Amino acid sequence: MRPLYRGILVGALQCLMVLSLAGKYALDRASLPRVWVNATPVDPNLPLRGRYVSLQLQVDLPGPFDSTAYNYQAVRLYVKDGRLTAQPSHDPTGLAAAHFAQRPWTLVEPVAFFLPEHAADPSRLQPGEELWVEVSVPNSGPPRPLRLALKRDGKLVPLTVD
Repeated sequence: MRPLYRGILVGALQCLMVLSLAGKYALDRASLPRVWVNATPVDPNLPLRGRYVSLQLQVDLPGPFDSTAYNYQAVRLYVKDGRLTAQPSHDPTGLAAAHFAQRPWTLVEPVAFFLPEHAADPSRLQPGEELWVEVSVPNSGPPRPLRLALKRDGKLVPLTVD
């Protein structure tokens, strides 16, 4: 086989791998449960990764816990009654929830929502606003952010991030 044909074959295989990954995420987006989650922005920019908003997601974690102390718990995620809920897990899942005194439970590892280069930074909130993110919840691994919204006066207003 000539080098030109080998190069074309390798390029076609790489394109097929990328397209299969894009297809998997499109299928997941269509089939996985979705939920809106209150998010706390952490870090809006990192030069090596591009422009993004790093979000710590709040979760419901039912159970008798001491609300005045620090708690850290390995968890599995699922959607219950339209809320992102965490279930304590004794097996390592790669996900953990934590809370400090009188704060809600949040996922320890933040998720990244990538922004276009010239988009306004949605993490700069006005008084009375909350940042929310719609996520899809896979069977394992962290939630995948889909879109952002601001909560004003009790209403979610989806943002167009252009």
